[in-house]
Amino acid sequence: QVQLVESGGGTVQAGGSLRLSCVVSGLRNSFYYMAWFRQAPGKEREGVAGISAGGDITRYADSVNGRFTISRGNAKNTIFLEMNSLRPEETAMYSCAAGFPSIWGRASQYVYWGQGTQVTVSS
Repeated sequence: QVQLVESGGGTVQAGGSLRLSCVVSGLRNSFYYMAWFRQAPGKEREGVAGISAGGDITRYADSVNGRFTISRGNAKNTIFLEMNSLRPEETAMYSCAAGFPSIWGRASQYVYWGQGTQVTVSS
């Protein structure tokens, strides 16, 4: 059974930082793309950052570029999202996903999803 488990969410003041983690289990190898998505109440899910299987190619949404950093652990089944200079409008449920997308930011192209971790940014 494939599982993705996120952690690291919480409440932080505007301008603060958080580090999210996502661990994948149940997949035979690590040859899959991974990404972070977020969804705020009443809004569509949006791609935040993506990372290749080898961890050498990353992609970011324009709104987070330069503030967020996605990385992949040495074991390749773990990804992290370092979030700096957080803004109140970035309050959302953050979820990680794994799969083989042709477009990294398209949620429908991911096979496996975690339950999510809540990030709340207070003003």
